[in-house]
Amino acid sequence: MFVELALAFQTVVAAGPATPPREGIFVPPAPKTVPAPTARGATAMRAATPPVLDGVDSDPIWRDAPAITQFRQHDPVEDGDPRYRTEARVAYDDRYLYVFVRAFDPSPDSVMAFLSRRDARTQSDYLHLMVDSYHDKRTGFRFTVNPLGVKRDVYISNDGNEDLSWDGVWDAVTKVDEQGWTAEYRIPFSQLRFPAAEAHTFGFAIWRDIARHNERISWPLYRRTQMGFVSQWGEVDGFEGIASPRRLEVLPYSVSTDAPRPTANGYARQQTITFGADVKYGITSNLTLDATANPDFGQVEADPAVLNLGAFEQFFEERRPFFLEGAGIFNFANNLFYSRRVGRAPQLGGVYAAQDNPLNTTILGAAKITGRTASGLNVGFIDAVTQQELGADARTIEPQTNYMVLRLQQDLRQGNSGFGVMATATNRSLDADTRRFLREGAYAFGLDARHRFGENNNYQISGSAVGSHVTGSEEAIWRTQRSAVQQFQRPDSPLEVDSTRTSLSGTRFNASIGKQGGGVTRFNTGVTRISAGYEVNDAGFQPRADFTENGNWFGLNFVEPTKFYRRLFVNINQWNNWTTDGLRLNSGGNINVNGELPNQWWFWAGYNVNGIGEVYDDRVTRGGPALRRNLRQNAWLGFETDGRKPVTGTLQGFFVFKDASGSSEWGLDPEVNFRAGGSVQGSVALNYYEGVNDQQWYNNFATPGGTAYTFARLDQTTMGVTTRLDYTMTPTLSLQLYAQPFVTAGDYSELKQVVDPGAERYEDRFAPYTAATPTDFNFKQFRSNTVLRWEYRPGSVLFFVWQQGRQDDRNPGSFEFGRDYGDLFRTRSDNTFLIKASYWFSL
Repeated sequence: MFVELALAFQTVVAAGPATPPREGIFVPPAPKTVPAPTARGATAMRAATPPVLDGVDSDPIWRDAPAITQFRQHDPVEDGDPRYRTEARVAYDDRYLYVFVRAFDPSPDSVMAFLSRRDARTQSDYLHLMVDSYHDKRTGFRFTVNPLGVKRDVYISNDGNEDLSWDGVWDAVTKVDEQGWTAEYRIPFSQLRFPAAEAHTFGFAIWRDIARHNERISWPLYRRTQMGFVSQWGEVDGFEGIASPRRLEVLPYSVSTDAPRPTANGYARQQTITFGADVKYGITSNLTLDATANPDFGQVEADPAVLNLGAFEQFFEERRPFFLEGAGIFNFANNLFYSRRVGRAPQLGGVYAAQDNPLNTTILGAAKITGRTASGLNVGFIDAVTQQELGADARTIEPQTNYMVLRLQQDLRQGNSGFGVMATATNRSLDADTRRFLREGAYAFGLDARHRFGENNNYQISGSAVGSHVTGSEEAIWRTQRSAVQQFQRPDSPLEVDSTRTSLSGTRFNASIGKQGGGVTRFNTGVTRISAGYEVNDAGFQPRADFTENGNWFGLNFVEPTKFYRRLFVNINQWNNWTTDGLRLNSGGNINVNGELPNQWWFWAGYNVNGIGEVYDDRVTRGGPALRRNLRQNAWLGFETDGRKPVTGTLQGFFVFKDASGSSEWGLDPEVNFRAGGSVQGSVALNYYEGVNDQQWYNNFATPGGTAYTFARLDQTTMGVTTRLDYTMTPTLSLQLYAQPFVTAGDYSELKQVVDPGAERYEDRFAPYTAATPTDFNFKQFRSNTVLRWEYRPGSVLFFVWQQGRQDDRNPGSFEFGRDYGDLFRTRSDNTFLIKASYWFSL
């Protein structure tokens, strides 16, 4: 009543004669006129009184702020009429950005919404608020909420790369009513980044997902056929008198752990308690410092089990939040920075082996600076220090190491062009235990550039150049030259091992041009050249050196629905590979198709061919001669059922046709996803593989006549089951289970050695080798992670974690489902329990 009388009084005064008021009577100023929104622009209204965050639009600011109504459908029909109306209003005060969105729906009881842990996606209706506070058309933040208040937030870089690990501190309240549902946002300006100025214009977009119709609408209209994501957002101006504070956020935490530890007499339990802290500080309005001391990653999901029989290192995704957040800015030249190197497993754990060696290297501390200046310069910097790790025999298995990464990117032409640099440095404090094996220093420096052009900037040309330099003792560099990456020792290669070298240098060049948007057609063509001495594996990830590749891609994108499909994509790829001295490594191609059917099932299929013509594999003999490759063909097929149903399924498989050696493979990957009661969701995925490989590398043996490069016939069966179960009690309290039993068994036979690696007939390349008998294997592993997560206040979380691991190798050479899985679960289990408590506060 008081608010209504005040508004009525204000209206009467405004309508009266323009005479000075009598002394002692206060007349509030007339509200500032705000222009009506357009199809791409709007103006924010300053709130004299902060709205109550309750999901209801009864506050005065929501009655006064003009409504954005020009929403358009962009999926499945681009620029189609939306099925239901949507309205949004934007307001602000000195501290917060406020947005109120009403999603009209004639059947509110049909609105789909499921509880889940934060950042997990379900088959729910969603509202996505996206803000480009830099207004650079390249970076932004996405704040997503479903009708039950489950939040997801994303940091976006490079006009489309999404960083799901970013967790801002913000609030949103949702409400389902007779008109549909609403979302009321309150986002602190401290969570956004923008330069100091009297007035600001933000890039802005609002999307709405209507799950039961699989429809997506947006303001402004987003065109799937046009290149770019952030660059297509609209604008909201009118932000005056706001300041991006120099934020100081502190997250201290403690971790209590009870874990098994191997001893000379078996195993014993070990209890520890550690303390650490994460700090986030706004150095300027544009640059943010993230620092961590004694970081803990105990609640992070375990890596999947794998048995790597190939020539190249296995790549694992980063899962640690400190390295994930803002990782997009460090993308350069195919993993020039691979954050899993920091805190890696001790490299000499197998050299100075002991039963109770540390499994990972402790990170003493790390700091990261990220941000963007008003001139469009993106900045990324990381420095981390890991401690010296000693094995049980007191020998160093990992030296103290410093990692440094610097990334700078300058945007031009409103983000449509740009150039950048990146540098990495790794410095180790070596001692007598490590100097023979590890490089002392490793450095890389690169340049990259990109340029969009043509109608709607749908074409792009890009390129990069990197130089690397590593240093170390003569023996360490000798080992580098003979590693799986370089392999200078190959007898048929012009490369030669120099045992006197104390450094090694190399280069990597890449250039490509393509059409990424506009119309139906897409294409890309590019070339990459990596010199023989290129080495960046101290801070990056590089499977091999001495490599040249030309790749070509042509695609057809049919995104307008028809009676046969909702969308359809056809792709044709072709590639050619050589060593830098011209040895032809591969020539191949594929054709694949994928799409969504009118019943909202997805499907995909393809055919692949490799080894066309006379081509060789120069890595398969692990330092021996290049071995001629066989023509290899494979096909795949899969489908996924309608995701709106409470139980959905995926089934995909592949088949490798028998080649000249008699080798063939096949695999099947079914998966079932389910939801129950709105708060339980899970999945069970099976991965099954059978294969016969007649030329599986086995070992290289020294003989009086030289090295024998041996291969064998390998019959292998692999089966893994991955189970995930999430029970969400409230948007801030959830229980998560991950479990994966994994078994792979291999039977070696017909051991043979290479005698004529380039022979045209497969049978002429080998001769029987009888001086050794191959050893079969049966590798079993179980990993599980159970996490109870409670965000008891915004940004502050309590974790209860139970991790279990099992491993067994009985019955080598044969696979039996019941026996092998029974053996795995009858073996001794390693159980680790930990409690982690963190408390977020801001100064």
